[in-house]
Amino acid sequence: MADSPFLRDVPVARAMQAWRAAREAAGCPARVPAVRVPVQDAAGLVTAEPVWAARSSPAFDAAGMDGIAVRSADTIGASETTPVLLPPEAYDRVDTGDPMPPGRDAVVMLEHLHFHGDAAELRAAVPPYQHVRSIGEDVSATELLLPEGHRLRATDVAAAAAAGATDLAVRRRPVVAVLPTGDEVRPIGAPTAVGEITDTNSLMLATLAREAGCEARCLPIVPDDPERLAAAAAAAAAGCDLLVIVAGSSAGRDDHTARVVARLGTLAVHGVAVRPGHPVVLGVAGRTPVLGAPGYPVSAALTFDIFAAPLLAELQGTAPRQRPRATARLARKLASPLGLDDWVRVRLGVVNGTTVATPLPRGAGVLTSLVRADGLLVIPAALEGHHPGEVVEVELLRGIEEVRRTIVAIGSHDLVLDLAASALRAEDPGITLASSNVGSLGGLVALRDGLCHLAGSHLLDPASGEYTLPYLDRILPGSGASVVRLVHREQGLIVPRGNPRGLAGIEDLARPGVRYVNRQRGAGTRVLLDYELARLGIGPDAIDGYAREEPTHLAVAAAVAAGRADAGLGIHAAARAFGLGFVPVATEPYDLVVAAGELDGPLLAPLWELLRSDRFRKAVDDLGGYSTAEMGRRIR
Repeated sequence: MADSPFLRDVPVARAMQAWRAAREAAGCPARVPAVRVPVQDAAGLVTAEPVWAARSSPAFDAAGMDGIAVRSADTIGASETTPVLLPPEAYDRVDTGDPMPPGRDAVVMLEHLHFHGDAAELRAAVPPYQHVRSIGEDVSATELLLPEGHRLRATDVAAAAAAGATDLAVRRRPVVAVLPTGDEVRPIGAPTAVGEITDTNSLMLATLAREAGCEARCLPIVPDDPERLAAAAAAAAAGCDLLVIVAGSSAGRDDHTARVVARLGTLAVHGVAVRPGHPVVLGVAGRTPVLGAPGYPVSAALTFDIFAAPLLAELQGTAPRQRPRATARLARKLASPLGLDDWVRVRLGVVNGTTVATPLPRGAGVLTSLVRADGLLVIPAALEGHHPGEVVEVELLRGIEEVRRTIVAIGSHDLVLDLAASALRAEDPGITLASSNVGSLGGLVALRDGLCHLAGSHLLDPASGEYTLPYLDRILPGSGASVVRLVHREQGLIVPRGNPRGLAGIEDLARPGVRYVNRQRGAGTRVLLDYELARLGIGPDAIDGYAREEPTHLAVAAAVAAGRADAGLGIHAAARAFGLGFVPVATEPYDLVVAAGELDGPLLAPLWELLRSDRFRKAVDDLGGYSTAEMGRRIR
């Protein structure tokens, strides 16, 4: 181990077996202890023994409706033409839930009665036990109400109380201690300098533990010192049922988690064949299981999902919560490395009756991919990925009905779509506008292949000088697709505040020492750049950074703001969002290309209504660099 920071890339199933064996060898408890709690405090906990009914419910024959209690034999022969009159001594008035009076075996609803003085007229005979809740109808005394290992819901505790339970034997909540590590990690709310990060992982992992029915404790941050980490881990392990050590599990010089776990007990696994989350640590400290989670948030969340969630369910004596699954068509190509199970988060929508999955950015540190994900796709270690349009199976993180109300937009990135997504959700929380940024050309191809409802496009045709429409004739001939103008927007060079290099236009990108950051191939902004370079007679090789690509305007602006580039072509609103300078190059239309049959459909109706809204138009104008004069106008 001293020579290699990783024992091996262990498949998940084998890693789980090795961790279980280490826990059993160390004498880790298989279950958390049982406790008795008042029935009103038991929801969310797991039963530690069967729940038997102490009494019947209802405990007596009870009226099931407001009306009168009668002897059914007295109603024989009653009809519309031969009504039966019951004198007062032949019936009793009852309300729902009242005990049935002696000698009565049926209830006639008040709405079916006609009174003549004190006599009740019946125009239909009633069978025995009509509208009567018999004793034990819900549950009978001594009947099994709930099994052991059942996570109690609101309905369960209500039924238990109705059956006479005042307290229940349940498993106490497992205690999960989250121990963050790292010299660079700072608590939430503390200021951060360059190279420092906020401890969001502890918050996320503790919340995941609480969602799994546990008690979670976030411990103080421990620096990258093996002695201090060992002391903190030993102290934490003594008071919890699962210790999660955050970061320090990889192969860097300050990564001490694996060695500390080995020192405190047993290191079962270091390095699992999953992506992201490869450098996970599984072991035991004393008699407490330890999970060493990678420091990147997506990796940390995934390793908790794979390893911690099943263990916590086992400690509570119940099965892990299972997510529903569905099949979906993949919206774009998805490559995957051989030898690792690849867990990919996706956005989902329903297009032409088929569920479509669009992969989200896959970096282990892309926390927003966790926020935006509707589903989870696992690519097995033996596959190199999937092709566009291929049918895959996904775990649903949102309900399928929510997915059905998702507008799937694929194509060019623009801040107005992000603003529209927020505004639509504010108007109707059931509506989602999910945008995936693959460039204008990729969006039109996705639309052609039936993988989205609309595509954002601002493709310039160099031959005609027109935008978007010539590409429809090439890529979507005869498709019946419509084009709706969203905005006109300013494209230009995003430069540091004050424009220290004095850039005046595209031609200055070829000056020595100017570092450029580009958009991806197929993006309309990339097409605009190539058009301008060709017009000026400048080859791409003359641009330092032409091959460096970013997927969005905001990513370009972020690169300039961080000092990694001196300029990037993008929209004015992105420069403004980062407080950067802007050198105008062109004003262009940005259009929404809409799939045939979707323009007047109910799914997109809220979007068109939004585009007619003066309040939304003002919000777009406030972004800067936009004109909304033609917003919502149908171009084709």
